[in-house]
Amino acid sequence: MPEYKYEYLGSGIRVAVSKEHSFGTDAVLLADFASPKRNEKACDLGTGCGIIPMIWCRNGQAKEITAVELQEKGFLQTCESIRISSVEDKVRAVNHDLKDIKSVLGHASMDIVTMNPPYKAADAGIKSVAKAELIARHEVECNLDDICSAAAYLLNFGGRLCMCNRPERLSDTIVAMKNNGIEPKRLRLVSKTPYTRPWLFLIEGRKGGKPFMNIDPLLIMYGEDGELSKEVTDIYGEYKEITK
Repeated sequence: MPEYKYEYLGSGIRVAVSKEHSFGTDAVLLADFASPKRNEKACDLGTGCGIIPMIWCRNGQAKEITAVELQEKGFLQTCESIRISSVEDKVRAVNHDLKDIKSVLGHASMDIVTMNPPYKAADAGIKSVAKAELIARHEVECNLDDICSAAAYLLNFGGRLCMCNRPERLSDTIVAMKNNGIEPKRLRLVSKTPYTRPWLFLIEGRKGGKPFMNIDPLLIMYGEDGELSKEVTDIYGEYKEITK
């Protein structure tokens, strides 16, 4: 039996985490940035432990949620998050490769798709030793073009793709979106403090959208006093375990 730690997110929602599949600040910020409407169908690709779908459940967002995960351990962990939170009527987990998404999910079946992708290119940097960590951090199983291609298939016309990544991957992300018919429409940068360079960006694109992108105000995580900003505190809600 797998050993899980259960993190309470609020409103009766829990997420199962393990050494192989946990979550960080980036996933929490992405879930908030995407914020599906109550009547929308949403899909989270590479869901890991299911943190993004679970946050949406906590917030009462989305009508139906599909959580896609390649790794079996992550898939089973997401299933446990769904079970322990009693959201089987709203969330379903799918153990499948997003590069072959056409064989398991319907065309134009989603209003919104999210993914917290591997940040490092397959040939960049020192690769993580553990397989789960390697897949999560490096583009060994999928790259930005694979993600955008899958999203373009899943999204209806005008549907949204939301992702996060490191600033150095911004140009790659925009190119991949545009190459797959998804027009970048909104961008937000995230900084640790008012005086540090952004460490993350959040981007939204629309399938079939016209060229025009809005830049949201900078999201600052910590104030000059070292305390969490009000916005980040509100995003985390009842869940307070935030690491600097």
